[in-house]
Amino acid sequence: MTVLIPFAGLSPVPWKNGGGNTTEIAIGPQDAGFEDFDWRVSLATIEKDGAFSLFPGVDRTLALVEGHGMLLEIDGEPAMVTETEPVVAFDGSSTVLAKLSRGGSTDFNAMTRSEVCYHTFGRRRLEGDATFVARADVTVLFLAQGDTLELSNEQERIGLVRYDAVVLEAGSVWQLEAGQGMVYIVDIWYHADEDEEAAYE
Repeated sequence: MTVLIPFAGLSPVPWKNGGGNTTEIAIGPQDAGFEDFDWRVSLATIEKDGAFSLFPGVDRTLALVEGHGMLLEIDGEPAMVTETEPVVAFDGSSTVLAKLSRGGSTDFNAMTRSEVCYHTFGRRRLEGDATFVARADVTVLFLAQGDTLELSNEQERIGLVRYDAVVLEAGSVWQLEAGQGMVYIVDIWYHADEDEEAAYE
């Protein structure tokens, strides 16, 4: 089933340390929390330098959406997040300290629990019409840049504005219509599916 997630209907949750807030976009299973999700995507606004929360057993990808980025120190090793190098992946059990570059930063986050599933992250620049195939068990499209995006196939037509997201059915094929923009793509695969395929080989 295709699920449209309008950002306007979501609510940010302030961090306990006062350094920013997080807006959960989608989570699997739908009723999961921090301790038992399989996967989770969110948008965070970082307003102060500080430490990231620990998520042992979770693989993380962070991608810059708005702002000048930051310097991350991941287990003591530096990693820059900038407009030219906007994506960084790291282990959720790592000690991560963030130092902002010239003001606040808005960042997209993807997380998967490694014993259950894994994810890949991609960025696709849009200009005009294009075709998109949802190849993973779960595919999340997030409109990171651009005013509008329309997805359509023979069964559905869906309109997005900036920061909206859509969760796509595996194997579905879509036509994308946009002026100019950028989508972030999170593909999520469950290990159980791979195990079943291996058993038949």
